[in-house]
Amino acid sequence: MQTDNRLLDDLARVAGGAMGALSGVRTEVEEMVRQRLERLLSDMDLVPREDFEAVQAMAEKARLEQEKLEKRVAVLEAALAEKKPSKPRRTKTAAAPKSGGASSGKTA
Repeated sequence: MQTDNRLLDDLARVAGGAMGALSGVRTEVEEMVRQRLERLLSDMDLVPREDFEAVQAMAEKARLEQEKLEKRVAVLEAALAEKKPSKPRRTKTAAAPKSGGASSGKTA
């Protein structure tokens, strides 16, 4: 019976060593995967979340400002349309020069 105990002890040691080796391999694989993912993400030139949210807030502010300006332009255009006379005014134009050559009209 003592040989059975020794055999079981040896098997337990081998199994324990194998489990330790597997956990070491697992740790190494996890670290390699983490490094590959970090390298992949850095190569993709992704934007940090804080920067994305800041730009998003700026875009929203710009959109609201644009909407306010569009309303303001519409009001100004309506006011301008009310002030415009229905018929366009005619402005005086310069008299066209008489055709008749280069003489000044004086006789010599």
